[in-house]
Amino acid sequence: MTQAPRLFAPATARNRGPILDVLRRVLPASGSVLELAAGTGDHAAFFAESLPGLDWRPTEADPHLLPEIEARRRAAGLANLREAALLAIDGPDWRAPDTPLAAIVAINLLHIAPWPVAEHLFAGAGRALAENGILFLYGPYRRDGAHTAPSNAQFDAMLRRHDPAWGVRDLDAVARLGEAHGLALDETVAMPANNLSLIFRRA
Repeated sequence: MTQAPRLFAPATARNRGPILDVLRRVLPASGSVLELAAGTGDHAAFFAESLPGLDWRPTEADPHLLPEIEARRRAAGLANLREAALLAIDGPDWRAPDTPLAAIVAINLLHIAPWPVAEHLFAGAGRALAENGILFLYGPYRRDGAHTAPSNAQFDAMLRRHDPAWGVRDLDAVARLGEAHGLALDETVAMPANNLSLIFRRA
């Protein structure tokens, strides 16, 4: 018997529509997309269904979440949604499958991981993306060293209480990481709930 999905992330249901609007505009019409930190697999199923020309490849560092992603993949029944793979980017030499990639998507990742994970993410993306490939990041960010809303400051404090290595990242620092690995910040898009979509492009 196929396992049914059990986990539900309310934030995913709220943000997937606005994120899709940006992805439709910035991603190529075809090619392989690697999703990092796919979580419950909700985004993967929704985006793969909405963007049928793209081959969507969800990955997750937590092995306990892989059955959940697989359950959603089976329930969706989409030819362009691949089986989830275990992939951690906690070292500088991680390798993405099926390179070169048209895009890498990471939603709500950088603020719930230590800063070296961001460094490893950009290093790997610089290797894995095709020419003009897209790295799409979504989440809260500080601008000019300051939070963009009181709610983001409160969220940042909560994250740091949970783990001092976590926290809302500074947009300028993230952009500098991109530049160091051949990824230019093409566009910053304001999103609901004081989040940003960052679109990096490989030169």
